[in-house]
Formats: sequence, C-alpha cells, structure tokens
Amino acid sequence: MAERDPACANQDAGDWASDWRTLAALWGLPGVAMLAAVLLDPVPRAVVWTAMLVWMSAACFANARRCSRTHCHYTGPFFLAMAALVVAYAAGVLPLGSYGWAILGATIAIGNAMLWWGSERLLGRFTRSA
Repeated sequence: MAERDPACANQDAGDWASDWRTLAALWGLPGVAMLAAVLLDPVPRAVVWTAMLVWMSAACFANARRCSRTHCHYTGPFFLAMAALVVAYAAGVLPLGSYGWAILGATIAIGNAMLWWGSERLLGRFTRSA
C-alpha cells in the first residue's frame, strides 16, 4: 500500500470528505453541475456529466490514496464506470431507452449513497494500512 500523505497522520484531519467545504467543492459542485445539465441537450449533457464524474472519481482516488477513506476506494472506480456508461449511452451503444438519463442519474445517486454508507458500515470509516 502506498504511504499516506503526512498531513493525514490523523486521518480525520486530512480527509477531504470530512471537511464540508472540501466536500462541497470536490463533490457537491460537480453534483449541482450535473443536475443543471439535465436542462441541456443530450450531447452537452453527456459532456458535462462525463467531466463531472471523472472529476469526482479523481477526487475519490486522491482522497483514498491520501487518507484511506474507505468509501473512496469504491466510489472512485464507480464514478469512472458511470462516466463510461454515460459516454456509451450518449453514443447510442448502451440501449437504455427513453428513460436512459433518468436511469443513469438514479444509478449514480443511489449507487454513490449505497457505496458510501455501506462500505463504511461494513469496513469502518478508514481502511487500515497494511
């Protein structure tokens, strides 16, 4: 396992998901942008959703590496996979029908909530170092 950032010797102190300002900047604002993009045509919506999902994924990967926040180990790959599904749906490769955007949006919201809550209930707030 990679060494943690020294700023995270106390995991809570360096955890981006524990600080409401950082949480809002790294995950809240992209979520709001995705909600606002619902009003756009499908191609610009796909661009915004993909960019925001990749952004949130990168923030999760960085936070997982930085402080070993448990849910970030799962939400990072999840957001990246959802970005790929958004691209596939927008390209017409993923046949989700006329409710595709709603299905993707609900999957993103519910999946994120379940991964965050579930992983930390089962495995604890922080992953133990090897």
